[in-house]
Amino acid sequence: MGWATHYIVQLRQGDSVSFRPRGNSMKGRIESGQLCTVIPIDVSEIQVNDIVLCKVHGNEYLHLVKAISGSRFQIGNNRGRINGWIGPNAIYGKCVRIEN
Repeated sequence: MGWATHYIVQLRQGDSVSFRPRGNSMKGRIESGQLCTVIPIDVSEIQVNDIVLCKVHGNEYLHLVKAISGSRFQIGNNRGRINGWIGPNAIYGKCVRIEN
C-alpha cells in the first residue's frame, strides 16, 4: 500500500480527489504541499505533458507523461528523471487543478 492507494480507489469508483503531495520531483509544475485535484480520465484523452496519478514499477507517482507510443506511456518527473513505461491500466487519473 502506497501514499496514493486511497486516492486510486476513489478514482476507480469515478470520484475526483484532492490532496497535497510532498516532495520536489515536480518542482516548477507542482510545489511541495500544493493542493492538486485529480479526476478520472479515459486514457485515450491523455497527452504528452499531462500530469497523471499512476503506478510505475510498484511505486505511485503524480508525474508527467513524457512520451506516448501506441498504448504505452512514458512517465517522468519535472527534473529530467524517467520512471519508466506503463500501460493504460496503470494510469488512474489526470491532475486538472493545482492551487495553494
